[in-house]
Amino acid sequence: MRIRDGFPGQRLRVLPTTVVRAASKNGPTSRLLVTDAGYFPHAANHGRVRRHGAIGTIVIVSAAGRGWCRTPGGLHRIGAAQALVIPAGVPHEYWADDDDPWTIWWMHARGPDADEFERDLAAHAGPDDVAVVEAHDLVRVVADLERVVQALETDETYPSLLRCAGAAWSVLAQIGADAAAGSPVRGEPVRAAQEYLRTHLDAVVEVAALARRFGLSTSHFSARFRAATGGGVVEYVKRLRMARACELLITTQLPVADIARSVGYPDPFYFSRQFRSVHSCSPTDFRRGIHDRER
Repeated sequence: MRIRDGFPGQRLRVLPTTVVRAASKNGPTSRLLVTDAGYFPHAANHGRVRRHGAIGTIVIVSAAGRGWCRTPGGLHRIGAAQALVIPAGVPHEYWADDDDPWTIWWMHARGPDADEFERDLAAHAGPDDVAVVEAHDLVRVVADLERVVQALETDETYPSLLRCAGAAWSVLAQIGADAAAGSPVRGEPVRAAQEYLRTHLDAVVEVAALARRFGLSTSHFSARFRAATGGGVVEYVKRLRMARACELLITTQLPVADIARSVGYPDPFYFSRQFRSVHSCSPTDFRRGIHDRER
């Protein structure tokens, strides 16, 4: 027999319909509103069936243990450090594993931002009607879900609902980013390469050498890098360099030539052309514009 709630140590909050209706009309909560949230520790025999789906997006993060979800698209296993996302309106049944029941933090969210999150997630997580996403930073996403629950536990005033929406947006952003980046294990060489590039802005970039450094073939590394970042290595490095150049143009009086060399461009004229291709102005004009705005 499956039960919906009533687990020792649980936390659970559900907004009244009148509060949901009012909060959905105006302000940031009209774009993202958490209507239900909770924490179920070691939720043995937990389970829910919604034959017509839910009104909002359901997010369940398993901090430990396992669970299952069945939808028209199939059966999905949810393990520790994974997030289950069920889009609004998708019929579903989910339950805790009998041998290793999950410990979960969860929320129901609705509004245009939740709808947009669903669309973006579908683009990265595949064609299934639900998504199971590996959490790259379980501690952080759980902390934000706890903030969601704490906000609802405080009261049902607008400030609390606004704080709740902010924490919920962070949860959705983390899950969306993790889905876009792919498996933490599979994506580790790319993240290591990104960190190397961020800390060696003045180094000569050779994709083949970078791939060898992280134990991959050039083609495999390039494909992984593009999948994780949306672009190639050279373009990624250019954006990093230009961001650092902007920082130096704003915060220092260094000559443009010195800034160019510090971000990997020995030729200041080539640097200026690259800068213009990103920011549509020269480094000097960029600096002048910043100073003019501060007067």
